[in-house]
Amino acid sequence: MCGRYTRYLTWSEIHRLYRLTAPAEIGRNDEPRYNIAPTQDVPFVTAGENGNHRLREGRWWLVPFWAKEMPKAAMFNARIEGIDTAPAFRDAFKSKRCLIPADGFFEWTISPADGKKDPWHIYLPGHAPFSFAGLWAHNSNLDITSCTIIPSRPASRMKNPRPAAGNPRPGLLRRMARPGNAEGISERYPQPRHRRPVAVQPSWARRQFDRHKQAAE
Repeated sequence: MCGRYTRYLTWSEIHRLYRLTAPAEIGRNDEPRYNIAPTQDVPFVTAGENGNHRLREGRWWLVPFWAKEMPKAAMFNARIEGIDTAPAFRDAFKSKRCLIPADGFFEWTISPADGKKDPWHIYLPGHAPFSFAGLWAHNSNLDITSCTIIPSRPASRMKNPRPAAGNPRPGLLRRMARPGNAEGISERYPQPRHRRPVAVQPSWARRQFDRHKQAAE
């Protein structure tokens, strides 16, 4: 399961990664996000006209197009097992697939010392960006656009996100398990209210924060 992730890419980096061309998607500069949680709005990329990528934004908690009210069940992940037959996901799986930009995600392990959960920030070498495979939907009844992440089966004690078909950066996710790509973080940070960059990795996150600030000036 993927319940939190980070995206501190500058807008120009997202633009280059997905080769966005629509006028509304040029010249934008989103705020870096260090603790994205379910039900928050996130950007995602879908297939557009003429083979181009199209950027959309929606709630990270899938709301099927046929739903008459907000789902009460957890819909931020779509398990790959049965995704093509589960009523909540099968329609989106057929025709509403997407890529969700990220550069890290969080997982928790049980500490043998005290039995409590230890949070880890997991990322690619050099903090390279990657894409989660996902599904999306637009519900006209509730006027809401939404998406969900498709996690893979656990590869070891840590879980890996599922590499997306057509990922603009193929092969990068296969390097996720290399040493040095997971760091322990503050226990309090994974709470949604904690969004400051210093909570992830003080030196790296601060550089990213300063880079965004310079880009906005």
